[in-house]
Amino acid sequence: MAENKKFYEQAATTLQGKEVTMDQLKGKVVMVVNTASQCGLTPQYEGLEELYQKYKDKGLVILGFPCNQFGNQEPGDAKDIQEGCLINYGVSFPVFEKIEVNGPNTHPIFKYLKSELGGFLGSRIKWNFTKFLIDADGKPYKRFAPITKPQSIAPDIEKLLPVK
Repeated sequence: MAENKKFYEQAATTLQGKEVTMDQLKGKVVMVVNTASQCGLTPQYEGLEELYQKYKDKGLVILGFPCNQFGNQEPGDAKDIQEGCLINYGVSFPVFEKIEVNGPNTHPIFKYLKSELGGFLGSRIKWNFTKFLIDADGKPYKRFAPITKPQSIAPDIEKLLPVK
């Protein structure tokens, strides 16, 4: 099924309009998160940035994917999203164009991750800040609920980081 490419065969477009292929992340531990800037969980950006700062030099990459499918909580355009992430939370990890995570227009990365790591109530993403952790070989490792605080994922990240 060509639609369900493996993680390293996927690509996404950044807020700046640059296409990034996931094969550039080979050997890294990757966390993929659907985000929103007007959500009660939006302060998680801060925790995600702390994780990124703590582990980026050891092999962690966090990828943020803004999504407006839950309560219209990401209504802005790319410029609004970028400014909100940077000004309010100091986000320095890559943030991509606004996407859909459910339904017929689900972004291929989320289609793949949901097929590999179903959620508590099926594969559908229930809310903003659902987190997927992918190991350094590109294999989806674990899915975390929106309410899971980024800091509590640190032990899983440490377990997956390449030993140097």
